[in-house]
Amino acid sequence: MTNEYDNERFFEEYARMPRSMEGLSAAGEWHQLKPLFPDLRGKRVLDLGCGYGWHCKFAAEQGAAQVLGIDLSERMIREAERRSGGAPIEYRICGIEDYEYPEGQWDCTVSNLALHYIADIEEVFRKVYRTLKPGGVFLLNMEHPVFTAAPGQDWLFREDGTPLCWPVDSYFLPGERQTHFLGCDVTKQHHTLTQILMGLLRSGFELAAVEEAQPPEEMLALPGMQDELRRPMMLLVKALVRKG
Repeated sequence: MTNEYDNERFFEEYARMPRSMEGLSAAGEWHQLKPLFPDLRGKRVLDLGCGYGWHCKFAAEQGAAQVLGIDLSERMIREAERRSGGAPIEYRICGIEDYEYPEGQWDCTVSNLALHYIADIEEVFRKVYRTLKPGGVFLLNMEHPVFTAAPGQDWLFREDGTPLCWPVDSYFLPGERQTHFLGCDVTKQHHTLTQILMGLLRSGFELAAVEEAQPPEEMLALPGMQDELRRPMMLLVKALVRKG
């Protein structure tokens, strides 16, 4: 995973985003992701690419017995620790590809808006499957293939500056995409829907839910939110490990 999040300018801009300042309540996908979580009471939870640690805090508040959040960004981990409020959460500076994934360790693994930075996501899927216990749950939210396909990942605009359409190009050519996000050049990875879903199935998972994120009704009056109904930005998946 690339490490733009330790770029000082990028991190400062990220800190100004509503989801950074207000947490999960300001995340447009939370109303769809939250119901996908299993009962976390007494469970062990791993967060891959934990960022500010919002999902780690949620797991701790739900009664999880152990919570580990990993992120490649030292700035993100330090901010997560600062915001933990004394919750029993362990944070570790570690890339998603670099974590050891001990066999049968976790009941629930979550990854929110991090896997579109990973080139070989199927390898990560295999490792997540290994580290989950029988009956374990893998919740992932990543940028949707329609969103990541075209280089640049932005609207085409009319002369008056309003969005004309969202271009989809080079869809079946997975791999690196250079985009501009929060004032910085950012490298992401495009994966097709087939790669993502079949990668999970080939890794042994059963698919329990597949959803495309839409903003909730109460957010539609916010600037730009109506345009979020014109193309999917995020893909949410709940995948299960078969019980023994």
